[in-house]
Amino acid sequence: EETADSALVEELQEKIQRLGPVNVLAIEEYDQEKERLDFLTQQRDDLVSARSSLLKLIEEINKTARERFLDTFSKVQNNFQEIFTSLFEGGQAHISLADDSDPLESPIEVIARPRGKKMLGLSLLSGGEKALTALALLFAIYTVKPSPFCILDEADAPLDDANIDRFLTIIRRYARNTQFIIVTHNKR
Repeated sequence: EETADSALVEELQEKIQRLGPVNVLAIEEYDQEKERLDFLTQQRDDLVSARSSLLKLIEEINKTARERFLDTFSKVQNNFQEIFTSLFEGGQAHISLADDSDPLESPIEVIARPRGKKMLGLSLLSGGEKALTALALLFAIYTVKPSPFCILDEADAPLDDANIDRFLTIIRRYARNTQFIIVTHNKR
């Protein structure tokens, strides 16, 4: 029995020798590293949670923005047709989204047909027609979201006398609720 015990002791001593020097601070170092790992894990979990929350919030904001934009766009579209018709004493105008799938990033197409003309893109209109169409769109937006004041810098420059009268009519129409500052070279 003693020889078995002494063989076992020898075998254990040999295994201890093979282990090499023992780091008595290993447990303390392990505790420090474990604490650091736990801290970093908690930080990572917080970041993952925050990212998820932000993505959800972005989705909600985009949904709300999309709904509000489409609602406002529809109102502007209706106002644009009405104001364009009054400025041109007839005709038709239309705004539309070039890409319905992403209304917040879509370009807006403006098509106008002054009385007695074909439906044309803005690039094919005369300077005066472009200016009146732009003013119609400006006031269509203004009607949806009015402002207490508005500054127009030479908006009338490309207009002839007949179109100046139309421009002044629309200015007078909105001047009841808005103060206009108009920079112009036109004496009228």
